[in-house]
Amino acid sequence: MNGLSLSELCCLFCCPPCPGRIAAKLAFLPPEATYSLVPEPEPGPRGAGTAPLGTLRASSGAPGRWKLHLTERADFQYSHRELDTIEVFPTKSARGNRVSCMYVRCVPGASFYIGLGSRLHCNIFSYDYSGYDASSGRPSERNLYADIDAAWQALRTRYGIILYGQSIGTVPTVDLASRYECAAVVLHSPLTSGMRVAFRDTKKTYCVDAFPNIEKVSKITSPVLIIHGTEDEVIDFSHGLALYERCPKAVEPLWVEGTGHNDIELYSQYLERLRRFISQELPSQRA
Repeated sequence: MNGLSLSELCCLFCCPPCPGRIAAKLAFLPPEATYSLVPEPEPGPRGAGTAPLGTLRASSGAPGRWKLHLTERADFQYSHRELDTIEVFPTKSARGNRVSCMYVRCVPGASFYIGLGSRLHCNIFSYDYSGYDASSGRPSERNLYADIDAAWQALRTRYGIILYGQSIGTVPTVDLASRYECAAVVLHSPLTSGMRVAFRDTKKTYCVDAFPNIEKVSKITSPVLIIHGTEDEVIDFSHGLALYERCPKAVEPLWVEGTGHNDIELYSQYLERLRRFISQELPSQRA
């Protein structure tokens, strides 16, 4: 997004010159779906057997029960033990899209979301944006905000909360945190706004600018930890720094020297800083 040619810029801003279309072209690249949520039949008589590997029972808090069906191309092929720690369910956004949600309980010795929760000693909640994987609809900025609202409302009725957003995921996270207080917020490789990513010299927020995190972050009343790599090739490090300076409840940030956009979590400082934030700093602020 940092080195657009003249023809690409013309295509981006002139076909048609609509902020929503521009944002969609800049930010949304839904991958091929590798999993889906399907209704689970009511339990049969005792001894009827267990769900096959690649399916997952959900809690009965949502209407009916749901399971996660994984294709062979899915990045993670969970074990039975891992599946037992996860709940999946759909909720509906105000714009009519089905938002797929996943709640992961902390368990030792497992893969990414499950392993991350285990190492931090906390549970993790995630959801798919509209148009991504098991969620319906099309990706757009308006749907992005409606999606996190729907996920938030579902989460609030079930569990207690630390919001975590990475890259484009910081956009709905900042928007939600600017409107509701929560336990804490983590912004991982955040952007200040769409135009500031595409045009690094942009200093103001224009009416056509999508994803204006920089205008919303000052309204967050919860503790905020910002994490950014100093050599981020997608969203420049200056974005994280600008948000940190604008955020009234920011704690000591984590600037990871020499890291890019997608490798921060490979460094020991990442888990160490998250663990200290969650287990030490948040309890002391609540005391």
